[in-house]
Amino acid sequence: QVQLVESGGGLVQPGGSLRLSCAASGFIFSIYAMNWYRQASGKQRELVAGVASGGSTNYAESVKGRFTISRDNAKNTVYLQMNSLKPEDTAVYYCHTALGIMSRDYWGQGTQVTVSS
Repeated sequence: QVQLVESGGGLVQPGGSLRLSCAASGFIFSIYAMNWYRQASGKQRELVAGVASGGSTNYAESVKGRFTISRDNAKNTVYLQMNSLKPEDTAVYYCHTALGIMSRDYWGQGTQVTVSS
């Protein structure tokens, strides 16, 4: 079955960096777009970044220039490199993909990122 397993979250000081990883299994990873979403406490889940099967990327305005999404099709893994972190980046970060003709959504379990001094 489809599995998305995130790792790499934690507590970091403002201005610091973290790299999130999402290991995917159960589908042909290389042909599907992959996304990172986040949800802060009391707020709606929002798209942070996406990477298409061909490698093109898109970012939320709030993270442009600070975050970089990438994928390694040989490892079935998508990454989110987060630099210059701010307290407002604090959230649970989720890996996401949509598969098949019906674009069924699949989510990881989430990883907590806390930016605080």
